[in-house]
Amino acid sequence: MGAGELLLAGWRIAVQAIVVYMVVISLIYFVMMILGFFALRRYHGRLLRTERDALFKSPIVPRIAVIVPAYDEAVTILHSVRSLLTLRYPNHEVVVVNDGSTDGTLELLCEEFRLYRSSRMTTGELPTRPVRAVYESRDPIPLVVIDKENGGKADALNAGLNVARAPIVAVVDADSILEPDALLHVMKPFMGDEARTLASGGIVRIANGCRVEHGRVTEVNAPESMLGRFQAIEYLRAFLGGRIAYSFMNSLLLISGAFAVFRRDAVLEAGGFHPDTVGEDMEMVVRLHRLGRDRRRNGGRHGPAYRIRFVPEPVSWTEAPETLEMLSRQRNRWHRGQVESLWRHRGMLLNPRYGAVGMFGFPYFILFEALGPTVELIGYALVLSGLAFGLVPLEMAALFFLVAIGFGVLLSIESLLLEELTLRRYPRAADVFRLLGAALVENVGLRQLLAVWRTRALWDVLRGRTGWGRMERRGFAPPVERTPI
Repeated sequence: MGAGELLLAGWRIAVQAIVVYMVVISLIYFVMMILGFFALRRYHGRLLRTERDALFKSPIVPRIAVIVPAYDEAVTILHSVRSLLTLRYPNHEVVVVNDGSTDGTLELLCEEFRLYRSSRMTTGELPTRPVRAVYESRDPIPLVVIDKENGGKADALNAGLNVARAPIVAVVDADSILEPDALLHVMKPFMGDEARTLASGGIVRIANGCRVEHGRVTEVNAPESMLGRFQAIEYLRAFLGGRIAYSFMNSLLLISGAFAVFRRDAVLEAGGFHPDTVGEDMEMVVRLHRLGRDRRRNGGRHGPAYRIRFVPEPVSWTEAPETLEMLSRQRNRWHRGQVESLWRHRGMLLNPRYGAVGMFGFPYFILFEALGPTVELIGYALVLSGLAFGLVPLEMAALFFLVAIGFGVLLSIESLLLEELTLRRYPRAADVFRLLGAALVENVGLRQLLAVWRTRALWDVLRGRTGWGRMERRGFAPPVERTPI
């Protein structure tokens, strides 16, 4: 066999391998969506008024501290804090950590909530950047504000953990708005099973296009921009498909840092959030899995099991990037955090000591989440160059694009159908059709761009890049008047 024939055969084998790889990804994700559908059908959904009233009187509802790290969040911080203070939960406090903001975030909080310097002492011993002052309100509201030197999100969370006094802590981004019953829903796994439950998380949805008044989402609409709609579909696909299935198997490796709840003592035992990663949320969840499995081993074969759960109902609304530049920075940071967390805990990979997390969760995230975008880009390069030089037959190229794009469209539509058949958060048919249009075209253009950004993030990890990058916020302003489609 000549060199040309070897090249041709090798090229075709490489393309075939990538097609098989992408088929496997799509099939696994399809199965997880089916699992998500049945899990959502079994889920009882929103609390009835009688259930909510009973929980308010129940002694099993634990106290919770909502920690909000804030760095230069002057545009959104007041909306967010008002929203958190008025959550329908019987016993919670809000702990805002001003992480060295330079845009007047602290001054806004002091003026709006009549803050004064408090003598409140810390109860934790996690190392953090110096705390300059702790404030409380002169008004009868459960608000604590910590002012500290800038140290990053993980450092700010650790400062909040040190000051918080509740046994359960919720981590909420400063640019997020929780629905009124969100804490009651996300706390369900803890109620009656607090000893075994280490963490739980809710769903994050895109607030762009929604009407926000007095720190509440009062009207749910699809985003006006196509980029916002793309992200709305992407969030539905990630939360309603993947995370429900992972939670079902107790192999959930990621709870969104925009809305996550943890046992405070477990986080302290695990050493707090690590400030040397940009994916502190995923890294903490993986570390809690290790802690839970170690506790079980130390307690014997029949020792107490642990649970890390995703709850689909408690909603956190967040502002999504509206420019490609901001979106690229966000996705670069997310992917770097994911890769860093997987590498840090690589000893769990295919390790039976860690159960479903080590045998399924880790292999899936490494093979398909961390490396998937790069493999897909290699596939595009091989197919397009192979077509140009006659190395790849047209039928094989068509099969590749059918798998890469066709399955992607199918999964996007499936996620929207899953939303409409279960939770139905978009009440207007026009919004559903807008999102359906986005689901049809999302995989042509944006998907490939995301693959480029995530591949660049992988390269950034390999060359040791750190840092968050700056994000611009517009704030939760009322949406523009909507026009019929």
